[in-house]
Amino acid sequence: MLNSWLTPSHFVMLGLQISFAIAHSGGAAVRPWAEKHIGPRLYRICFALVSLPLAVILIIYFFNHRYDGLQLWLVQAVPGVRLGVWVLSAISFFFLYPATFNLLEIAAIQKPQVHLYETGIIRITRHPQMVGQIIWCLAHTLWLGTSFTVVTSLGLILHHLFGVWHGDRRLAARYGEAFEIVKQRTSIIPFQAILDGRQSIKWQEFIRPAYLGVAIFIGLLSWAHPLLLVATSKIQW
Repeated sequence: MLNSWLTPSHFVMLGLQISFAIAHSGGAAVRPWAEKHIGPRLYRICFALVSLPLAVILIIYFFNHRYDGLQLWLVQAVPGVRLGVWVLSAISFFFLYPATFNLLEIAAIQKPQVHLYETGIIRITRHPQMVGQIIWCLAHTLWLGTSFTVVTSLGLILHHLFGVWHGDRRLAARYGEAFEIVKQRTSIIPFQAILDGRQSIKWQEFIRPAYLGVAIFIGLLSWAHPLLLVATSKIQW
């Protein structure tokens, strides 16, 4: 059959990603209204109860179907590729989880707030999660080389590119002129604002427990990765 490689899992993954995008971005869009009516803590709990299960389902499904479809390339045995993929993946997590600066807010122990940052990693890029996701997708797509991984990566990148527009729009609505000033001094493309003189890196801003926590998380994830693959393979999704 001509398109026998185009397995149903490709479309299931796209459906899961669309569902997550609607829940996650939709939940972010209604945050001002929801916080006004039910309070920031209850909103954060409801948001997590919707987003986290969908994210877990996505991760498990990706693990179980990552080799589906057409094998476009196979470079896992090429010297240096494994190390390169590991380094890129580690770097991606430093961009993906800037929110770890406010763990008590994430857990709704402290009152969750929308912050207007212009420090640390925001000096490099105003949208670190988008940058981290693209790096992660490039690394894993290179490593796996399957059509299923390409579809997954494209979906993730498109969602995060939408998140760039959506996030700036929400910050502009909340902070107005203050956000416009931050926007002028930062960039979406990594290091662009630094290279053209609008911004400068202050390395002391990176000396904080949150970055140590991310480093520990990366180490634990690297150690537990084979165990996660075995555990998810037992779930028949």
